[in-house]
Amino acid sequence: MRREPLLNALILLALLAVPLAAQALDEPFLVTLATKAAILALAGVGLNLALGLGGMVSLGHAAFFGIGGYAMAVLAAPVQAYEPLMTWPMDLPGTKSMPAIWLAAMAAGALAALVIGALSLRTGGVYFIMITLAFAQMLYYFAVSWPAYGGEDGISIYVRNGFPGLDTLDPLQFFGLCLGVLLLALGAMHLIARSRFGLALDGARQNPERVAALGLRPARLKLIAFVVSGAVTALAGALFADLNRFVSPSMLHWQTSGEIMVFVILGGAGRLFGPVAGAAIFVLLEHLLGGVSDYWKLFLGLALLGIVLFARGGLIGALAGRAVAHD
Repeated sequence: MRREPLLNALILLALLAVPLAAQALDEPFLVTLATKAAILALAGVGLNLALGLGGMVSLGHAAFFGIGGYAMAVLAAPVQAYEPLMTWPMDLPGTKSMPAIWLAAMAAGALAALVIGALSLRTGGVYFIMITLAFAQMLYYFAVSWPAYGGEDGISIYVRNGFPGLDTLDPLQFFGLCLGVLLLALGAMHLIARSRFGLALDGARQNPERVAALGLRPARLKLIAFVVSGAVTALAGALFADLNRFVSPSMLHWQTSGEIMVFVILGGAGRLFGPVAGAAIFVLLEHLLGGVSDYWKLFLGLALLGIVLFARGGLIGALAGRAVAHD
């Protein structure tokens, strides 16, 4: 068996074992930590499609993450307040149904990614990075000045939204739901990477001139990948808001974009389980070192520096060798 699939299986087993052991030891907080890791890994999977396969270094994915969170708040807050979502031009109620919220979050994230991507992909390199960052910051300041949803203070959703057949207030069941969504996203990522579209996207990343000579349009390939990436990241944002039962502009801040990128780089850009490993490392360091020092991110920075200098393929690349997720 090749090393990378075996390593992926071990990462998945570890992610599954932690909440099961925590439940047996009556430590619900550890279940919540594992759930957070799964959700952040999902956001990393979204960015990994754009960064790892498409070569698009985006510092604006917090925009989609926050849009997913606010989509949840916009739909769930009216139900909480016993008010309709809108009364004109038609009566439209809110909803506490997770599937409906997920669809709305993904649609909003995809639409935002279409607009941002269509404009940002006219540039490249550092200009692409700065334009995506600028769009995310514009949305951040809009959320700060949005009084209907708490402005800078954000808004709380007191009861977690529901999923048919599950008690989402039970930490282990909610973890299982988030893990299931993550596995579906990883499966979709695997299929995309192996598809003709994924191969063409990888070609557009490495040699856009040759791809264009074959009659394909690299910009269109990258835009499609960027839109799908935004939708997946928005789904992660909706789940993250449900986990915390709270939404605030911090979800849209550039620091969130940087953290999502850290997950991908730590685990390995372009590696299927790279974002999962990176998110797990981030949550683990935050838990173990956050209570010791307010400067725990110094150690995260040192780990990231070591990865960049000595393991360009991330943690999975260092352990599994040169093969990438779509080989």
